[in-house]
Amino acid sequence: MSTQLLVIITVVEIVALVAVLALYLIVLTRRLHSVAHTLDQVAGGVTSVRGDVALVGAGAAILNRKLDTIANALPAIAEKAEALAGQRS
Repeated sequence: MSTQLLVIITVVEIVALVAVLALYLIVLTRRLHSVAHTLDQVAGGVTSVRGDVALVGAGAAILNRKLDTIANALPAIAEKAEALAGQRS
């Protein structure tokens, strides 16, 4: 083969390699932008959930106190219910 033909084939191979690499980088860039967009959406959701959890956290102490009061009263209520059931039998 002539040297000139080998040079042309080598240049064509280099151009093809650069074109394939450029295409790969374009596809990779689009996917990274898609991932970045999805992560932005997730971050917004996390911020929203964090706000909701803060509201629940504030009311949790109040709810726990009320539930503790109810739980402490249950044994006495159960005893009275058993006593009433025994009187009716």
